[in-house]
Amino acid sequence: MSILTERFGHRWASMTEQLTKEEIERLTAETSRPLAIPPVPRADGEVPKTGEVLPPKTGGGRKRLILLLVLLAIAGGAGYKGYDWYTRTRFLVSTDDAYVKADMAVIAAKVSGYITSVSVIDNQPVKADDLLVSIDNGDYKLAVDAARRKVETQTSTIERIAAQVAAQGPMIEQAQAQLASANADSIRAVAEFERANNLLRTFNATPQRVEQARADRDRAAAAVASARAAISGATATLAVLQAQKAEAESTRAELQTALDRAARDLSFTEVRAAFDGVVGNKAVQPGQYVQTGTRLLALVPLDSAYVEANFKETQLGALKPGQRVSISVDAYSDKPIEGRVESFAPASGSQFSLLPPENATGNFTKIVQRVPVRIKVPPEIARAGLLRPGLSVVVEVHTRDDK
Repeated sequence: MSILTERFGHRWASMTEQLTKEEIERLTAETSRPLAIPPVPRADGEVPKTGEVLPPKTGGGRKRLILLLVLLAIAGGAGYKGYDWYTRTRFLVSTDDAYVKADMAVIAAKVSGYITSVSVIDNQPVKADDLLVSIDNGDYKLAVDAARRKVETQTSTIERIAAQVAAQGPMIEQAQAQLASANADSIRAVAEFERANNLLRTFNATPQRVEQARADRDRAAAAVASARAAISGATATLAVLQAQKAEAESTRAELQTALDRAARDLSFTEVRAAFDGVVGNKAVQPGQYVQTGTRLLALVPLDSAYVEANFKETQLGALKPGQRVSISVDAYSDKPIEGRVESFAPASGSQFSLLPPENATGNFTKIVQRVPVRIKVPPEIARAGLLRPGLSVVVEVHTRDDK
């Protein structure tokens, strides 16, 4: 009633006299409800006027539902991460300080000369013994021919000495025959002298006969000595010839070594691949003059690639050879690779630097060192040629395999 009195004032009193009790209660209930004022359309960004009644906001329940779902998702993710850490992640030792490496070789010239041809280009795969670079071989062919002729000459010398050695044998036999003949003459001459001397005692021979017999005896003795000396001389000559032959053979061996060296230098004019790989960093062109040791190109064996991971010294306690390693290559993130821990470096990387640290002098600051660990890559992955030396990788060692 108070509300109707406030709205209609003195007119309400006269109206109530004409209305029944039920009609008065119905009017009172209708006037007690808030008035529904339709919202006034506004342009975007327009500020509502003072005293303007705004329409009630809707969608509060949807926002609460979305917020609840977000909280549930966060809680689920946190739970999954916690479970994953407890069951798997805490057993992983990982590092991103890891790179692909290979035992590549720098191909250099063994002999000097002008480059006549280059048979390869950068990034070209080659097989073992394939021709890479050719060096002018004219001088080396001449050296081989000269060394071969010296060997042939020395061979002829050896053959001549061998013939002399063979001829010395009959001469020794001849000297031995002469000695035998001289011995026979000496025996006869001695006997003749004794007969003549006996006849002289009985006055049956003249002194002249005795003197002649004595001379024949002495001459025969001298012939025997001469024959013996001839044998000794022939034997000594044979020994000299044999020594000359041995010396000539030794000289020929030296000349043969020189020939082999000249032939080897000639072979070095063709630079060939030592193993299967890919050519890189080619630094030679036809017409260029190279000295012994000049860098020509690099040969990278992609089929023997491996990973070198530099783990902190605080991580080494859990690592052992043979453990499984998950390798993630930045270049091929969609192709996970599984390797094995193969070996550990004998010292930290700082010890192999050009200027190793000397912590015994000056101020000291403790720095966590890193130790290179070699990780073996499966042969089929290495042969595929996907791993190029220098690529960055992330490795995770599964230490739980040993627990």
